[in-house]
Amino acid sequence: MTTRRDFLKAGLLAGAGSLLPAAAFAQAAAPAAATTTPFAPNVGRWRSFQIVTTVEILKPEGKVQAWLPVASFSNPDWFKPGDNSWTTNAASAKLVRDTRSGAEMLHLVWADGEKAPRVDLTSKATTRDWKVDLNRPGMPAPITTELRTKNTASTTLIPTGGIVKETSDKIVAGKSEELDKVRAIFQWVVENSYRNPATRGCGIGDIAAMLKSGDLGGKCADLNALFVGLVRAQGIPARDVYGLRVMPSQFGYKSLGANSDIVTKAQHCRAEVYLSKFGWVPMDPADVRKVVLEEPPGKLALDDPKVVAARAGLFGGWEGNWFAFNTAHDVVLPGYNGAPLGFLMYPQAVTAAGLLDCLDPDGFKYTIRSSEIAV
Repeated sequence: MTTRRDFLKAGLLAGAGSLLPAAAFAQAAAPAAATTTPFAPNVGRWRSFQIVTTVEILKPEGKVQAWLPVASFSNPDWFKPGDNSWTTNAASAKLVRDTRSGAEMLHLVWADGEKAPRVDLTSKATTRDWKVDLNRPGMPAPITTELRTKNTASTTLIPTGGIVKETSDKIVAGKSEELDKVRAIFQWVVENSYRNPATRGCGIGDIAAMLKSGDLGGKCADLNALFVGLVRAQGIPARDVYGLRVMPSQFGYKSLGANSDIVTKAQHCRAEVYLSKFGWVPMDPADVRKVVLEEPPGKLALDDPKVVAARAGLFGGWEGNWFAFNTAHDVVLPGYNGAPLGFLMYPQAVTAAGLLDCLDPDGFKYTIRSSEIAV
């Protein structure tokens, strides 16, 4: 049986790992000058990253629990999850899985009366740039019936009927090929949505409410969920992939990377679509809108060269400067009787006062640091 002492020992050993110098991060923050095609991800070299998540409960009351997402997503083309280790003063700490959604997390329970609940979780993964050549169809491994069902299904916040289906049908009218339908939906989301800097965190992802209101503003969890829902409404498998930016962009885009080793607020979700002639294909219309809003000098036009390049590059490709957690929706936190979460991308905690606001540092403090590691 693994003991609390084993937990402490494992975490200390992980902290002694071989890290690349901090200067390497600073150097990566200054990408090479943009070319005429500044965003052109391809099958790049594999790189390994480590994130260290420190959580402190500042106002513990009654039974205190926490759940920290870990990498349960895997795609051998571009992402391989690694080991997790931790140090904590919790009475219980173990890796658990929500069987329905598939999300994995570190679940911690502190003894009643613990005055300073804390955990330091170290997670590792290996990733690389990835691009699918959509001009060269092939014969990928067919998707399983289980995966197809899961990735075409409605969720609480991503329904596939009603106004979502009606909107999707209008977008793809006259198109019969999968790729043509997905491309039309991608371009529609880019042209009709916008990134709203006032949105808390990464947004909520309630796409039916967005369409009914006519306000298609938000952040990645809103815009990429909208894309995924519209694609699923056509019976084409699609999924949000929830994760974290961990390094600067190497393609000349300040807005598309983490520009500090402190990545506490660098959460980002991407999207993948399964096409029968190509397999799982990376997509990210939300990041195109991020480039429009944030790339210097800001508020760029859709025909700006930076936007044009990102729009092309993010339809079928993305950069491996990002750490994936899961593709889960309607996540049940084991040991908690409250409502399921729409998705799991942030650390979560609960006390006698209820589920804490993961975006409120006054009652729930956490810090996430990232580094590239040598393996």
